[in-house]
Amino acid sequence: MKKIANINRIDLCYEIFGEDHHENIVLISGLGSQMIRWDDLFCRLLVEKGFRVIRFDNRDSGQSVFKPEKELNFDKGIQQVFAELGKDDIPYSLMHMAEDVIGLMDYLHIEKAHIAGRSMGGVIAQLLGSFFPERVLTLAIIMSTSLRPTLPPSNPDVMTMMMQPKINPLVDKEGYIREKLLFAEKTHGSRYPLDQKKERAIIEEESERSQTKNGVFRQLIAMGSLEYDAEVLRKIRVPVLVIHGTEDPIFHPDCGKDIATTIPNSELIVIEGMGHSIPAELYPFVCENMAELCKNRIL
Repeated sequence: MKKIANINRIDLCYEIFGEDHHENIVLISGLGSQMIRWDDLFCRLLVEKGFRVIRFDNRDSGQSVFKPEKELNFDKGIQQVFAELGKDDIPYSLMHMAEDVIGLMDYLHIEKAHIAGRSMGGVIAQLLGSFFPERVLTLAIIMSTSLRPTLPPSNPDVMTMMMQPKINPLVDKEGYIREKLLFAEKTHGSRYPLDQKKERAIIEEESERSQTKNGVFRQLIAMGSLEYDAEVLRKIRVPVLVIHGTEDPIFHPDCGKDIATTIPNSELIVIEGMGHSIPAELYPFVCENMAELCKNRIL
């Protein structure tokens, strides 16, 4: 059952699967992504392996409402807005988003948890492991990046799709769905065919759940304003599992390799043909490896 907690002046929407006495895994979503992308089946598989699973909407996505003090004008495009922003104009940082996770853990009386993050959520997970080591048991970092500037760039066509103004589903629902389906096709990878019916259902649910405007752009600003620092990664001491696909068009496979190379005590799993999503066919494999990481941690 979904609940709302007021964390850092944000109404944070979260949901819990599993029993209170089990070890906790907190799942962090990616940029512009809602918690339902960690779908029920994925969460139940982790519960079956003996975990209590917490998923939540990041601030500015889904039903986690962020109210900016100053509304930025994104009509001229995110790149132009970012170029004109001063440091004090940034609505929030990824560190603020990491602090949301800690705030949610405090609210739920969770002293320590296993953390799993996908895409931008994987960057937030790195910040948690580095700056809040006393709260983190293990890290699973999926299809993410270290943000090292010399890493290969994202596919330009995909980036263009991410940066362009979005169709308003209230004005043109079918156009919105087509745009989202095209993006899903572009980023999914070739080995596991995209389930169009399932993807459409998720897109429709996301459009109905969304209670924010321009949230994805504010999250882009938060991510783009984080400066790379290898020492942040090197300070991480908990066991880390890095999972990355060979066909990820947003974060090149070298991004995952760089995370695993830089963070001590890391294991890298590269999945052939996986793009920037976790196909349902891979849920058992990913959950099994996450469970092994949690059970084999250094106590």
